[in-house]
Amino acid sequence: MSILRRTAMLTSLSLCVCAIAGVSPAIAVTPAEAFVSENIDKGLGILNDKQLTQAQRKEQFAGLLLGVTDMRRIALFVLGRYAQTSTEADKEAYVAAFQHYATAVYQSYLAKYAGQTLQVVHSSERAPGDFVVVTKLMDTGEGSGQQPLEVDFRIRTDSGKPMLVDFSVAGIWLALEERDQFSAVLSQNNGSIPVLISHLDKIASQYD
Repeated sequence: MSILRRTAMLTSLSLCVCAIAGVSPAIAVTPAEAFVSENIDKGLGILNDKQLTQAQRKEQFAGLLLGVTDMRRIALFVLGRYAQTSTEADKEAYVAAFQHYATAVYQSYLAKYAGQTLQVVHSSERAPGDFVVVTKLMDTGEGSGQQPLEVDFRIRTDSGKPMLVDFSVAGIWLALEERDQFSAVLSQNNGSIPVLISHLDKIASQYD
């Protein structure tokens, strides 16, 4: 096979792959970008599925979220310095409560954008295995007039596979915001993890 023919075939294959992925052929899709595009689209698809009941949407979304999010890592990061002073029993109870809380809160955040489409713009590597994927959520409805909203996702790959550890809407990172809020609750209650767990359960119940 001639070099020119082989080059043409490879170029055609590259264009096909890029078309399927929905990205420009000039931009290489990183594993972090592909992970975000695939899984956020799945999440939005669940929230957009009118054939599902509200309970079914919640159940399916929670299943997806728990499969792609490193909840324990986020929970301990959000706990901040109190993660070092808590008993193992309190820590485990807190991680379980955080998982329930985070599932409800994340679903609430993304539910606001049901009906919109996600476009990956680019990604950057903050450190080895630590990526930020920049996306835009766009309302494609006729006459919506809404400007695309930037939503960034922080992806860690150092556990052997991509996992979501944080996301930001309009520049506000959720985990950082939660860490400040949790720290305030703990500092007002002598670092009591049971009080924080009760606080998380109360918030989560508002979304049930």
